[in-house]
Amino acid sequence: MKQVSELTLDEAKKELEFLASEIAKADTSYYQNDDPYLSDAEYDKLKHRNADIEARFPELIRADSPSLRVGAKIKSGFQKVAHSFPMLSLGDVFSIEEVNDFIMTVKRFLNTSDDIAFYSEPKIDGLSFSARYENGIFVKGATRGDGTTGEDITENLRTIKQLPLKLPDGVPKILEVRGEVYMSKSDFFALNEKYANEGKKTFANPRNAAAGSLRQLDPKITAERNLSLFAYTWGEVSNRPWNTQEEFFNYLKDWGFPVNPHNKLCRNLTEVDDNFNHIMEIRASLPYDIDGIVHKVNSIELQDRLGFLTRTPRWAIAHKFPAEQALTTINNIRIQVGRTGALTPVADLEPVNVGGVIVSHATLHNEDEIRRKDIRIGDTVIIQRAGDVIPQVVGVKLEKRPTNSQEFIFPDTCPICGSHAIREEDEAVRRCTGGLYCPAQAIERIIHFVSRDAFDITGLGNKIIEDFYHEGILKNPADIFTLEQRNGGDDLFSSAQGIHLERKEGWGRKSVDNLFNAINEKRKISLPRFIYALGIRQVGTATALLIAKNYKNFDSFMVDMKSKETAKIISIDGIGASMATDMVEFFQEQHNIDIIEQLLQHISIEEFIDNSRNDSQLSGKTVVFTGTLQRMTRSEAKAKALSLGAKVAGSVSKNTDYVIIGADAGSKAKTARELGIAILSEEEFLSFL
Repeated sequence: MKQVSELTLDEAKKELEFLASEIAKADTSYYQNDDPYLSDAEYDKLKHRNADIEARFPELIRADSPSLRVGAKIKSGFQKVAHSFPMLSLGDVFSIEEVNDFIMTVKRFLNTSDDIAFYSEPKIDGLSFSARYENGIFVKGATRGDGTTGEDITENLRTIKQLPLKLPDGVPKILEVRGEVYMSKSDFFALNEKYANEGKKTFANPRNAAAGSLRQLDPKITAERNLSLFAYTWGEVSNRPWNTQEEFFNYLKDWGFPVNPHNKLCRNLTEVDDNFNHIMEIRASLPYDIDGIVHKVNSIELQDRLGFLTRTPRWAIAHKFPAEQALTTINNIRIQVGRTGALTPVADLEPVNVGGVIVSHATLHNEDEIRRKDIRIGDTVIIQRAGDVIPQVVGVKLEKRPTNSQEFIFPDTCPICGSHAIREEDEAVRRCTGGLYCPAQAIERIIHFVSRDAFDITGLGNKIIEDFYHEGILKNPADIFTLEQRNGGDDLFSSAQGIHLERKEGWGRKSVDNLFNAINEKRKISLPRFIYALGIRQVGTATALLIAKNYKNFDSFMVDMKSKETAKIISIDGIGASMATDMVEFFQEQHNIDIIEQLLQHISIEEFIDNSRNDSQLSGKTVVFTGTLQRMTRSEAKAKALSLGAKVAGSVSKNTDYVIIGADAGSKAKTARELGIAILSEEEFLSFL
């Protein structure tokens, strides 16, 4: 073998190609197959040889070079990455009965009574990622983020040795592989032991450790954390050669991606249940944490027919394991006040370990729940984390109740502002009547405003917002965008409202600048995010997206709401009268209008562009279905219309563009004819597809 100093440019290029291929093969053998074929000394020799050649010929460093696994330079922050196709979340179920309900819903949608095969995959408790390949070369990595936009973690993802940097010949020219990054139990315990010995804060669980490691600004730290991954789905693909979920996993294995060995094809409900019980039995012995099984319709053709709801696929469900439980004592019951004024009882607990997480608080839901379970301060209670996430009190150990125990009396006044707390006749929740006069509601409203699915402003955590509110720095969401101009810098107060964040304890010039930069990055916001950020009662992310799709811009939505014009919004499929009433009431409050007008002086709201399809004759059109369709179910037809960029309404109005009629069409067809609205037969609608 020649000395590196003697290599020609062409020889160096060929050897680097060989070294990249050989080291990648060794990594696959060691990290995925647990079957190393090189000794540590042989492996290190190859890596040193690669590094020496690259040092002499830096212009020859390959995109799949092993040297890139050790981490690149430190980043100043994460850039945003827009996903070509949304990274959606999954609906949850917790019993086989609910799984059966899900399967029956799928069958009704497809109008079939035949068994449907599902591909069942252990649900890894980690952090979702997307890896994009162009011509077989890894070019971009991203987190899930809000499902539409994630963070660029290309260099961090590159450090994970299980991720192929170069794929074999024959893969699609554009291939986006998605999966889950996790930390094994053994690596988690080793990392925590190391941190404890160094006097550093340890991680609560492997998922937190994985998430914290993958989102390091210094990729070298990520490289030291021994992260692992499983691939399980795809995003953008230039051509799709697989016809089933099972086939896709076979392709993943051929391409060098690690896939879970416990994935299984289940042909009916019995096999789904048997597999779930088997995985639950071996769960504790697995080298990684899982919190359930994901059941996916195996046929890609059926997946395409089923399509998606606003935020979840119709063809997949997450079947969560039963919640883990523990016994502890209630030290106190306190009342939290949310942004809509809802009074929520919270139990302060004697800290207890539940499924690897220390739990010190649990929700008690509402006063009816407290009364039904007869929960009292001092009680010994059973705690569980529902879906391994939200702690709640399951029941009381009455035999352990103290003799001086007293029934908990739910307050009829707000514990924060003293206003009356009333309970409407048809509601389980008691609400403070103090409105924005109530500090708790004002604080929670700001917290909601900057939350991940809203403005997503980093650096404004709950505690900071609470402190800023009580110090008069932030009184409403609009104050966030005047924070920088009101900050006095290093000079004396320039006005009565001047502030000096850099003089506050725990703050400095750099942290203040980082906060202002984070705020300034969010002066332009999408329409769905802005509507959700307003905190209108009953308007979650899914409803905000429906509003955006149908109104396109904020002004037209606000005009309808201020004028109490609800006909259009009630006609939107998925929005009812109660929801519309809450929206109208929000815009009748002058203080809400004042805050919106203040916000509009400092931010811009993007007009909504529906990327589902803008090249069809139905794109942007409002359609209504009536009658019995012969070739597909009503649900399937609605899903198809939405996929073509249409807006689906539940009733016919002057805003309707098309009414699609099936057999036995009723009053909607008659109304359409009276209004002169175009009527399509089922065959004509199918021609659009």
